[in-house]
Amino acid sequence: MQAAASLSSDLFPRRIVCLTEETTETLYLLGQEERIVGISGYTVRPPRARQEKPKVSAYLSAKIDRILDLEPDLVLGFSDLQADIASQLVRAGVAVHVFNQRTVAEILRMIAMVGAMVGAQAQAAALLAELQQGLDAVAAAGRALPRRPRVYFEEWHEPIITGIGWVSELIGLAGGEECFPELAGKSLGKDRIVADPLEVVRRAPDVILGSWCGRKFRPEQVMARAGWESVPAVVNAQVFEIKSSEILQPGPAALTDGVRQIQRRLQDWARLHA
Repeated sequence: MQAAASLSSDLFPRRIVCLTEETTETLYLLGQEERIVGISGYTVRPPRARQEKPKVSAYLSAKIDRILDLEPDLVLGFSDLQADIASQLVRAGVAVHVFNQRTVAEILRMIAMVGAMVGAQAQAAALLAELQQGLDAVAAAGRALPRRPRVYFEEWHEPIITGIGWVSELIGLAGGEECFPELAGKSLGKDRIVADPLEVVRRAPDVILGSWCGRKFRPEQVMARAGWESVPAVVNAQVFEIKSSEILQPGPAALTDGVRQIQRRLQDWARLHA
């Protein structure tokens, strides 16, 4: 029995490199942080990860030699944008799994898969239940709004790029009406470009939320755009930043702090228009 138990524990990776923040945050939330041997330099959640773990990657690049020196038995990445990093590591004989979650359901599935990968299914189930409970509470409050505000989310400003799938879903969950639903399902930023900035004006958002991919969002710049002075969100100064680490990382942060920030802004708008 002792040998069987030892064999079972050896089935799961013990040295994991996380190339993006969301898998790092997930492993910490599952109590499996001792398995992490390297993280992304953009990681801010949890804050202690930056002090505890070596930083071995950016987003589009990585220190391949440094990663190999860490002797990982699993590297976790995200999206086609890290395909080149993944291919270099695979050629070096490293096991790599690249997630590509773009919706709320896919984020939850990623968490379940990470839990299974490290043998922490019970902890993952508890975390998923907690996250779902929080989302259900946000949805209930959203349904209680007397009117659904039209919401424009800006992911980049030059060119203007509107929000990705999970952001759009969270806006709807919190009681908002997505201004560009036809673009939200497109995974690539280049496919979510709003070619004519005045199209935002025509869609008349009541609330504008923004997160410029790691660069500070500037509400005053948005409100000063030519032709935007009649936009309801501009007229009523309902233009706000949500930090990219809290909404543009497709992991637990978006489903907790991110969606709650959206909820707070929409609830404040509802009180303003009561």
